[in-house]
Amino acid sequence: MRINSNEFLQIGEVAKKLGITTRTIRYYEEIGLMNPPKRLDAGIRVYSKEDVKRLKFILKLKELGISLKEMQELAQVYEIHQTPEKIIPKLIEILDNHISKIDEKITKLASLRSDIINYKLRVLEERKENSKKEM
Repeated sequence: MRINSNEFLQIGEVAKKLGITTRTIRYYEEIGLMNPPKRLDAGIRVYSKEDVKRLKFILKLKELGISLKEMQELAQVYEIHQTPEKIIPKLIEILDNHISKIDEKITKLASLRSDIINYKLRVLEERKENSKKEM
């Protein structure tokens, strides 16, 4: 396969551009987050601008804490419908679910913080009382 270098990037170029490893890209292909890439006659993977855009989307979801399983669900919806209009409701559902989980974690962390502060105050108070007794 002959390619126009302005239209396609080799796997190493994509990895470098996005700050990830070539292994990460291959893994995303293996688990179905990316479609199999086009290949040169020598078997070298090449990626279109659309492929790079999809990888950026995957990396953004990862940055937001979306699981690989949830990303696979999105990829399946996209493969079936091939339109952003169909994937957006599923994406919104996943993001809303993720927001709920974060809110739960924030509540638990706030409670833990309060418990730690109260414990610290008790320890300091006991220390102060013990110091007075020793005098």
